[in-house]
Amino acid sequence: MQGAGHAVCLGPDIDTDQVIAGRYLRTKDHSIWVSHVFEDLDPALAGRLKGAVIVAGKNFGCGSSREQAAIALRESGVAAVIAPGFARIFFRNAINVGLPAIESNLACIEGEHVRFDLAAGWVEAGGSRYPIRPLSPRMREILAAGGLVSYWRSHQ
Repeated sequence: MQGAGHAVCLGPDIDTDQVIAGRYLRTKDHSIWVSHVFEDLDPALAGRLKGAVIVAGKNFGCGSSREQAAIALRESGVAAVIAPGFARIFFRNAINVGLPAIESNLACIEGEHVRFDLAAGWVEAGGSRYPIRPLSPRMREILAAGGLVSYWRSHQ
């Protein structure tokens, strides 16, 4: 799986409540989540996510184990999230909803073009390639299928 987008830079320890605040989880309407993603962190951020690759610091997705955080990012048009490390539950939730979670130490320059190739094991920005922590073949299949539900439907 390959992808690309413009970099949106975030710091370390972005928790799931910063991604989508709990007050918006009473609805299953994803358009509500999309309009309020990162609202408490930066109200203007939601408008910059379509086609973005989020490049964050360590421990992205910490906090509660809400699957809605990964869904809100995917529905916002985020192509991938790159960080040195993820909270494990967020990492699996992201893969399961079809959002690439890529572990790499990529320095971020806001708006810079970022590319990735999960099978080849790299991310690229500013003309330089950086290795990523490899995803298992099964995880890459889940992402290619668009998430775990789609993957299982295609394997029945």
